[in-house]
Amino acid sequence: MNLPTSPAAERNKQPILEALLGVLGPQGTALEIASGTGEHVVWFAGAMPGWQWQPTEGDERLLPVIDARIRHNGLGNVQAPVLLDVTATPWPLAAHGFDAIFCANMLHISPWASCAALMDGAARHLRPGGRLITYGPYFDDEMPTAPSNLAFDADLKARNPAWGIRRLDAVAREAARAGLALLGRQGMPANNLLLVFGSAEP
Repeated sequence: MNLPTSPAAERNKQPILEALLGVLGPQGTALEIASGTGEHVVWFAGAMPGWQWQPTEGDERLLPVIDARIRHNGLGNVQAPVLLDVTATPWPLAAHGFDAIFCANMLHISPWASCAALMDGAARHLRPGGRLITYGPYFDDEMPTAPSNLAFDADLKARNPAWGIRRLDAVAREAARAGLALLGRQGMPANNLLLVFGSAEP
């Protein structure tokens, strides 16, 4: 199978899977935002057969890639990918339909408005008790900043001034505005974080 691949997704898919297994229950429905080449969703679905997955992607050119990867792996618990721009309202999905929403490596390669849109969309589409899980690099006031992340941030901004590594406290504020609270954070390889958000209501 000659399909595009992401070296980053290949490196981080197993550590993320292990983190997801520690956060999520044995079954449910999950929405993936910014599925890219589909490597994450295929890996997770194969290891989590009790979960039904809905991949989405903002780049229409990648939808056939995701679909081909799903079919190649013969996965019955992954739906056909859906075109989704997180900043569009409404999302072309059933409201309150997901127990988990997963988004990796999107916030730093999209305008800041995508963060608010992600939080608002998650608040609309998560079922009660559901979790929004994000993965990627963040600047965290509680931790020293790795030189590699500073260099990565500078490179991102050179490519597009609207891009850049986001501050964890700013992301948490956007979540709170949408009614979501930061419930947990886990350090991941290569100076990344896995963040878990859920309803701020008791």
